[in-house]
Amino acid sequence: MSTDFGASLLDRLQGSEPTEAQLKKMSFLEEKRSRIDVDCLRDSTLKMRDWYNERDAFVNGNDEIKENFWVRVFANAPSEIDQYIMTPDAAALGSTLTNLKVERFELNEQGQGEPRSLRLTFEFRTGEENPFFENEKLVKELYWRRRSVKNADGKTKSWEGLVSEPVRIQWKKDMDLTKGLLDAACDLAEAEKGGKDRKKLPELEKLKNKIVELETTADQEEDEDEDFPLSPAGASFFAFFGYRGNDVSAEESKVATKQADERFAKLSKGETVEDEEEEEDEEFEDIEVFPDGEQLAIAIADDLWPHALELFNRDEGMDIEELEGDVDDEDEDDGDDEEDARPKKKTKV
Repeated sequence: MSTDFGASLLDRLQGSEPTEAQLKKMSFLEEKRSRIDVDCLRDSTLKMRDWYNERDAFVNGNDEIKENFWVRVFANAPSEIDQYIMTPDAAALGSTLTNLKVERFELNEQGQGEPRSLRLTFEFRTGEENPFFENEKLVKELYWRRRSVKNADGKTKSWEGLVSEPVRIQWKKDMDLTKGLLDAACDLAEAEKGGKDRKKLPELEKLKNKIVELETTADQEEDEDEDFPLSPAGASFFAFFGYRGNDVSAEESKVATKQADERFAKLSKGETVEDEEEEEDEEFEDIEVFPDGEQLAIAIADDLWPHALELFNRDEGMDIEELEGDVDDEDEDDGDDEEDARPKKKTKV
């Protein structure tokens, strides 16, 4: 790049800052797009329900396919999911997983309700066939919630995303893959019931100490073996069942959603409304045992569940885009490089 061209480009970039009015219009258009996306999700969920039932009936009706269907699907999971499955997780899933079901359970047959809420049901072998835990099923329900609060300075801050309650796993002796982290998260959540102040609970300090302990151990292990990096979440895949996201009740979310709808209606008419800022709950982040829980849940629902047949039939190392035929030769080369760069951290599920 020549110096003159670089200077010209810099001048153009420096002179391209949008005005405040333009920024507000951009924000409105983004919210409008987001609302259209939700409507499309609502429609597609209803249209796809019969297909999912037909697919599940086919899988469950063929014993030779059913036996290892979901194990093979997870073995070929896209990187958005695979990166969270460590060596012990792969062993547990590979030897015990028998079924998976994803439901957008808050959406009724008339298309009413929140389509972004998810119920993930994992089914496992039991008894001697499962050396890891006693549970036959692990059901993780995640609710899409919204919260709006006014600060002391009068500004409104909002948050929306998936919230959930920790799900306890009945680990067999010395087989806890989360090393006590999930139990600590469940203990705190149970202690909070009844409106108890979290800050005064001994379970809070125990969870914080457990998080620090495991983070320290993880750092040491990663330093010792750079060829086997840890999950981005820094914990076992099964710690996902401890994900909470935030504290937002259904009633609180209902009120905030109504306010957001009224605000958007005014914006659509060109009326002036108060600006909102994104809320960050730093206190809650300190006790989140699986910070990427929302991303993982959405990846399972959007990238794995709909494409299970393709993933079952694919060769290892192919990306989901390749299954859909949406990549060109250059993209395939990049995908190979990315696959080579991914950690060879485990034997596949």
